[in-house]
Amino acid sequence: MMGIRRMRTVLAAGCAMAVVAGMAACGSGASSSQKDSGDGIAVVASINQWGSVARDLGGDKVEVRSIMTSTNVEAHDYEPTSSDIAAFGKADVAVVNGADYDSWASKAAAGTKATVVDAAKTDGIKAGDNPHVWFSKDVREKTADAITAAYEQAMPEQKDYFEQRHKAWEAREQKVEDKITAAKAKTEGMPYAASESVAWYLADDLGMTDATPSGYRNASANESEPSPADVKQFVDLLKAGKPKAFVLNTQEANDTTKQLEAAASEGKVPVVGLTEQMPKDYDDLTDWMGALVDDFTAAVK
Repeated sequence: MMGIRRMRTVLAAGCAMAVVAGMAACGSGASSSQKDSGDGIAVVASINQWGSVARDLGGDKVEVRSIMTSTNVEAHDYEPTSSDIAAFGKADVAVVNGADYDSWASKAAAGTKATVVDAAKTDGIKAGDNPHVWFSKDVREKTADAITAAYEQAMPEQKDYFEQRHKAWEAREQKVEDKITAAKAKTEGMPYAASESVAWYLADDLGMTDATPSGYRNASANESEPSPADVKQFVDLLKAGKPKAFVLNTQEANDTTKQLEAAASEGKVPVVGLTEQMPKDYDDLTDWMGALVDDFTAAVK
């Protein structure tokens, strides 16, 4: 498995280098490939989950600053400070989520000297698509490839070091993917419903089917209020116990989600609670994803 995986990674890294190089050409100032070998690589990430990947891949050769580190606010609504914007101007590598999730970060990085890694773009995901791409195993892999390519461009004399860091990260990510593969024996084809489509990519990797009523799901995707009829349909579905799990974004709790949670309890539908931003309980994106796979598996047992 790892031999095939390594071949795929090498190919993806080649593509990532081409993408990264193209992005860097759009920036201003000196190329980050001309960086003094005695300096560390300054990295800024819009959200802490991608910041953790950047840190894992860079080790002691990088200094990573994550702008958003709290589960109390989501990136859509975040108002960056002048210090946040300035951080992008000082960065050698900027990691943004993309797909219009953190447009403030993409705008701040544009026109700087930083090599920009856009996680969503690594897998062809664009604005209007589901932006919660860190839940996707494919995006995690491709973003890691692109970050490593950016580091090797910034500090080419440390290529072997970055390759070793990438290999170690890949081994940890493989454990998560092995968990997903094992979990699919239980989760594939299982219906779930969600207060928001935050974990859609993870549920898809697990082979689950989204049974959220379409009216409610569309309203949530458009960040509008679902109609009373949509809410009632969802409540009735949960009370009837039809979904095997109810995925609740606890970061966006309100009266409607409380009503849905109560209905899930009445219908004996297990609740999988999660947040958009990586909780402080986890220091690493792969650890967080592994724990969530366990939560989904436990819910449908």
